[in-house]
Amino acid sequence: MQIYLDYSASTPPRSEAIAAMQTAMTQTWGNPSSLHHWGSRSATALERSRQQVADLIKAPSADSIVFTAGGSEANNLALVGMAQTYARPQHLIISAVEHSAISEPARILAAQGWQVTQLPVDAQGTVAPQQLTAAIQPNTVLISVIYGQSEVGTLQPIVKLGEIARSRGILFHTDAVQVAGRLPLDVQQLPVDLLSLSSHKIYGPQGAGALYIKPGSPLPLPIIAGGGQERSLRSGTQALPNLVGFGMAAALAAEEMPAETVRLIHLRDRLFSLLADVDALAITGHPRQRLPHHVSFCLPHTDITGKALVRQMNLAGIGISAGSACHSGQLSPSPILKAMGYSDRAANSGIRLSLGRHTTEADIDWVALVLKQVLARTLTATPVGV
Repeated sequence: MQIYLDYSASTPPRSEAIAAMQTAMTQTWGNPSSLHHWGSRSATALERSRQQVADLIKAPSADSIVFTAGGSEANNLALVGMAQTYARPQHLIISAVEHSAISEPARILAAQGWQVTQLPVDAQGTVAPQQLTAAIQPNTVLISVIYGQSEVGTLQPIVKLGEIARSRGILFHTDAVQVAGRLPLDVQQLPVDLLSLSSHKIYGPQGAGALYIKPGSPLPLPIIAGGGQERSLRSGTQALPNLVGFGMAAALAAEEMPAETVRLIHLRDRLFSLLADVDALAITGHPRQRLPHHVSFCLPHTDITGKALVRQMNLAGIGISAGSACHSGQLSPSPILKAMGYSDRAANSGIRLSLGRHTTEADIDWVALVLKQVLARTLTATPVGV
């Protein structure tokens, strides 16, 4: 039995998205910028996809969607692109639990003279609104806080944080890559100016993403220069098949989300319940304010690593992910868990099980049983510490 529980890393493209991509490759392969018939057909397909993505987040205009090659590029365009609009370095605020597609651009900006404040989080990974208020300076020009944390699942109080930014006239960006298609997003109600999306998190192809820019907001400067596509914000001939697949996935996600979100929450809570009697496992992230498909733990009182558990579960035909990353052969403590106050040992032990549209209740029951067996064997060899 093969069970995939790493939907936060990537989702399998839907058959409808693949079919739409095949049509694009065979029938609308022209350059969307060309003025002839072939270009016009491609441009029509491109704009249909832009509208489908806009509809997913209830954007007031499809023109507010800038297509990119993925969520990371969208995040970089938001941070680096906005930073480039200032003649001198200013002040930027991010959280301590950002995806590396935010934390790394922020680090680069800091090396260029920008002041960067990382907001602390509590033990559940949540940013306190009062911490944001206290961090704002006269030269604060941009705030970026992730909506749903990919490693521990915590949902941030984006409305409160965005309202603080808006009351001070500061641009607010959120990385909503993990939230889109799983929870409703209405950018006409959310106090956000910039919002990042990714196709392959919503059953579209890899290699496509988008940055929403609120109409009337200042525009970032492009980080890719060239022919002026995407309103001169992201040059380069658009990868039309990928974007058509993205649009189809977005349309299906919007249609199915109400029922699918309820189903995922049921499965998520069932898995938590089935593993509640395993003393070695400690839930990471907020127990309730979390992504509907997301289950995560660490083993704070053992020497078991998350990477070791991923390998053991893979041998049993189950795909999960570790909460810590391997760089150059060295297992590094998760910076997210470290920011939440965990020790190095605990921050090396994080695991994540993320559910999706193919996950069944039977899958959940089997995964819980197998994980318990794996832990029992591993803990026998690696006793729980004090």
